[in-house]
Amino acid sequence: MWKSVLDRFLRRMLRKGTLKVTYADGTSRSYGDGTGTPIAVTVHDKETERMMALTPESGLGEAYMHEGLTIADDDLEGLLRLSMENMELHGMPWYATAMNQYRRFLRWVEQNNPVGKAQSNVAHHYDLSGELYDLFLDSDKQYSCAYWPRPGMTLEEAQEAKKQHIARKLLIEPGMTVLDIGCGWGGMALTLARDFGAKVVGVTLSTEQHAVATRRAKEAGLDGQVEFRLTDYRNVQQQFDRVVSIGMFEHVGTPHYREYFRHVHDFLKPDGVALIHFIGRYDPPGVTNKWITKYIFPGGYCPSMSESAKAIEKEQLFIDDVEVWRLHYAETLKEWRARFEANLDRVRELYDDTFIRMWRFYLLASELTFRLRGQVVFQFQLSREQEAVPLSRDYLYRDDARALQQAAE
Repeated sequence: MWKSVLDRFLRRMLRKGTLKVTYADGTSRSYGDGTGTPIAVTVHDKETERMMALTPESGLGEAYMHEGLTIADDDLEGLLRLSMENMELHGMPWYATAMNQYRRFLRWVEQNNPVGKAQSNVAHHYDLSGELYDLFLDSDKQYSCAYWPRPGMTLEEAQEAKKQHIARKLLIEPGMTVLDIGCGWGGMALTLARDFGAKVVGVTLSTEQHAVATRRAKEAGLDGQVEFRLTDYRNVQQQFDRVVSIGMFEHVGTPHYREYFRHVHDFLKPDGVALIHFIGRYDPPGVTNKWITKYIFPGGYCPSMSESAKAIEKEQLFIDDVEVWRLHYAETLKEWRARFEANLDRVRELYDDTFIRMWRFYLLASELTFRLRGQVVFQFQLSREQEAVPLSRDYLYRDDARALQQAAE
């Protein structure tokens, strides 16, 4: 039965490219228009056929992780590209679409993220072995989108460019106080303190990140200027000149959007400025792929611009600027994946092959989602007063223009 359902789904969806499937009973069928490099897969059992027929998007990740499905030459990139390009053109079967609509109806329950649950969700991903992240991140341990303003940059250069770009948007001056919501391993906070003379409080729910960030501050001689707290941002009671949050809003949960921006408003001094950097979607509001919420980011969701703006406008904040980074995260993930693959022997000493397949799928599927499925990064610059930031963007690029002019002379 499930083989027939999966067969009908593939015949309907696969219109471009070529997919060859060998089913659990040994029969083989081809799908698509015969163009491109054929992708050949083998489905090894009927349970995998059932799972992929019922939940195609999450079922593929499950099947690859647990080897219910294998790909000729392990061409996961080819299979994901073929799948995403055709899904973008022809969509999912009606029952999968209906299931996603049902999940969207329930997401206020699924994404309810009170303090205790928020910490357990964070621990699921960020309290993995710190050495794992050392194997694929840049030397500053930036686990968020890098900024690639020119071709040929290294990952380290692009991550530094991201931090400097954000610092310019924050209009940081020596002695200013800054709250870093979701500070990670401390790279942004340390940069603002070291390079701009700010006094920074960073908050995280990850015990691993808190320990590393605290150690880094001490080693840099900045422990009197930077304080890292293992706490929920909702527990902070101070006001600051600036608020920055990089890659954290995706974990807030839709029921808490207004609560989040209410806190951002209250954290800011009257003339303060905030910069909120997060993954979003071009599409209208939706749901997160179930495989991602189960294995990678429990409670995670990348909001649309409309969802974000709707919450902001109700909390007495001005949206001074919105910047959309399109393929910057795709390039970042490409670099992470290359480093992860180059260090597989060491990863294998930390985790088993199922984990390796899970992370390979996560990194590659995420990269291709930015390339093929309309995922982006938003940067919202916010303030409590309309004139807290300059009226044009010139200040962001003035130094770059000056450097180019000097290079030309």
